[in-house]
Amino acid sequence: MLACCSINVTRVYAGLRSHEETRTRELLESLQYFPVVWPVARLAGLLKRDYARKGVALATSDVTIAAIAIHHQLTRISDNLKHYPMKELRMYPLPRSCPRSQG
Repeated sequence: MLACCSINVTRVYAGLRSHEETRTRELLESLQYFPVVWPVARLAGLLKRDYARKGVALATSDVTIAAIAIHHQLTRISDNLKHYPMKELRMYPLPRSCPRSQG
């Protein structure tokens, strides 16, 4: 199952060209959607706080995506592993030669 959350959708639309909108919307709407619910928001905040205490600054958007994946036991697909250092997060690394994703 491929999935997304509000942050993924926001990032995709932020970089979208007008002629890509219809096909992109169809693709995004075909994915399982996971909202940011209370336990996810709490976990994201705790991850951000705990890593900050270790001297690791992480973006709120990245810890929220990670929290959704951890909470729902999903695997995060990304070519940017340094933004997702959480040991409890399952990662599937993309090769760096793939087109850069925004989410």
